[in-house]
Amino acid sequence: MTFPVQNPALLQALAARGYFEPTSVQSAVLAEGDDNRDLLVSAQTGSGKTVAFGLALGATIMGENDRLPNTQAPLALVIAPTRELALQVHAELGWLFANAGGRILSCVGGMDARREARQLAGGCHIVVGTPGRLKDHLDRGNLNLSELETVVLDEADEMLDLGFKEELDAILTAAPAKRRTLLFSATISREIAALARDYQTNALRIDTVSRTEPHADIDYRAVLTATHEGEAALVNILRMQDARAIVFCATRDGVRHLHASLLARGFNAVALSGELSQGERTAALTALREGRAQVCIATDVAARGLDLPDLGLVIHADLPTNKATLLHRSGRTGRAGRKGTCLLMVQPMKKRRVEQLLASANISATWTTPPTAAEVRVRDGERLTDHPLLNQAPEGDELLTAQALVARYAPEAIAAAFIRLAQAHLPDPASVSVLTIDQPVRQPRGAPVTGGSWFRVPLGRTQNADPRWLIPLICNRGGITKAEIGAIRIFDRETKFEIAADVADRFSAAIVNTPAGEAIMEPAAPPGTSRPSGPRPASYGAPRSAPRSAPRPTQGPSQGPSQGYDNSPGNKLSEQQRRRKNKAGNGPR
Repeated sequence: MTFPVQNPALLQALAARGYFEPTSVQSAVLAEGDDNRDLLVSAQTGSGKTVAFGLALGATIMGENDRLPNTQAPLALVIAPTRELALQVHAELGWLFANAGGRILSCVGGMDARREARQLAGGCHIVVGTPGRLKDHLDRGNLNLSELETVVLDEADEMLDLGFKEELDAILTAAPAKRRTLLFSATISREIAALARDYQTNALRIDTVSRTEPHADIDYRAVLTATHEGEAALVNILRMQDARAIVFCATRDGVRHLHASLLARGFNAVALSGELSQGERTAALTALREGRAQVCIATDVAARGLDLPDLGLVIHADLPTNKATLLHRSGRTGRAGRKGTCLLMVQPMKKRRVEQLLASANISATWTTPPTAAEVRVRDGERLTDHPLLNQAPEGDELLTAQALVARYAPEAIAAAFIRLAQAHLPDPASVSVLTIDQPVRQPRGAPVTGGSWFRVPLGRTQNADPRWLIPLICNRGGITKAEIGAIRIFDRETKFEIAADVADRFSAAIVNTPAGEAIMEPAAPPGTSRPSGPRPASYGAPRSAPRSAPRPTQGPSQGPSQGYDNSPGNKLSEQQRRRKNKAGNGPR
């Protein structure tokens, strides 16, 4: 099947880029008889919709002419929700209309507005921009819409989600009434349908998104990772996959921290978040596209519309908050018929939540564990054994050098040197715990924790210690669930807590490396057991003036020997009881 395009300049541009057969959305948009009709299109990310609406607006403003007509005011306007998407659309339309003499301008936030105004004054055929910057140019009289023949709204649902309804209303109201309006959206929500009714006339609805089938070109995997080993697991995944990847974090701080950590480990990584300037964001994407960077750490600013060629891997380091975010993030890979892999980093406590999220998106994911350091090294050896350079016969000076090496050194020594040189640039794999995929996330309701191991943390009544925030702290630090915590005893300067016997070893391993600035957790004797003589550990705080065996002076209820809290079912103090016990010593919260 060939492109249903009559314009020779556009056909030549498509052939030069290797476009010989249209995708489903391109075929639907370019169907015969729809040239001058408004379109309301829902299309899957990575389906080729940029080329689709480029050809559609080309049919409107060019017809079958080889060249675009001379004009001062733009003939087409494309509105995109983010700077990155607008610049990407600008680049796509640039090559598509190059043979037709097209002049394409971009107007996005973060760039020089005065330079954009000068370019607009010089005349152009198509303007691509973000809603805020376009409205600003419209208000200042820089953007003339009097000759506009076609308006394209790309990722319209995202523009509404970002609060651009007012800007869109102003731009579309200022555009000529007799124009063609093409509206593209991942989903046709009630708000999108209302926008279409307001600004489109007799629009043809085109739906190329399956409501029941997930993206067929993406392999989804859920990686069960110990809570304290998220970064180590990520390192091993990146080393094992050896593919160009984008890693999504929930916050800018998360991007900043992970980017710095991966750079320190030796990865060629770039960062992408809203706090970066437009120049920095463009440079990061360029480095990823050109292969100078292997991994991009990003917030959801990169989840929509970005087309990153050969991106084989998407990793959710922080879980997406909903189905839409999951699908949009994952859609950065598996584009235009290429296969891709999507990995979700899942802590044991969040396994059930991820199962529900995947079910809501009708996604079947394979559950797995992160590769170990040994597995990564084995994979390194396999890649080296299959290296294409080993199949090339030496020639010229290479042959002479090879013969000299063989004459002087043993084959094993030469091979070992080759391995060291070939792997010198690779970051070291990390040590990770091996979890069991089918182990229950939490114990059955009603099963008390008995006979467990005791641990301590130097946080007591002096620091307003309370089970309400101690339990989440213990769970997050040790990678366990609330049901695996037994009794908790809060003293003046420390808290002792019991961990179920079957997870005690894993908990001990998890608390070995304490993050800087956080309280140290360590094994302890059960409450009431005498402590060996000797100097008190620094983590206990300042030593008491009286020996441990001496009776405490009576100073009110807060100075009692301990505050009891048993997390086991049937032994929990009521909230009212805990408040009465804390009232004298804890103060306001």
